Amino acid sequence: MSNGTGGGGTLHTISVLVEDKPGVLTRVAGLFSARGFNIDSLAVGPTESSGLSRMTIVINVDTKPLEQITKQLNKLINVIKILEHEPGSAVERELMLVKVRAAGKDRDEMKRLADIFRGRILDVTDKSYTIELTGPGEKLDAFLQALEPGVILETVRTGASGIGRGERILRV
Repeated sequence: MSNGTGGGGTLHTISVLVEDKPGVLTRVAGLFSARGFNIDSLAVGPTESSGLSRMTIVINVDTKPLEQITKQLNKLINVIKILEHEPGSAVERELMLVKVRAAGKDRDEMKRLADIFRGRILDVTDKSYTIELTGPGEKLDAFLQALEPGVILETVRTGASGIGRGERILRV
């Protein structure tokens, strides 16, 4: 989580509306890496408009370098629009699938823990559960920390997706 300046930054979430064309993701990610910034989370998917995709990028950086990156992003030909989400101005969620050991007496405890965190058990075997959780990254982190050491077999996280609250939208 380096911002290339040697100091600690702040987590910022940026939504970027881009043309759905080959190489766009590489160019956008290249802007960050060329400046020594690490992307904490990146989610990309189609939008309600054919031919456009939405990128949600979470980066740990100070405000000044973020302004420079935003200006550079705006110069990319395939970038249509950028929206930086101020803290509290967006609904953000992440999806996590986690496969855990669940055998014998531990099965009930694992189910109880999934219920507490409003997770859903999607797959059951004799020795494991696959649990789906959605929510802010902090909630998903808390679930993982609540598990006993050695219980986690595999974890997959999507990265954050966010949408502006109220009337704030990202559209052409």
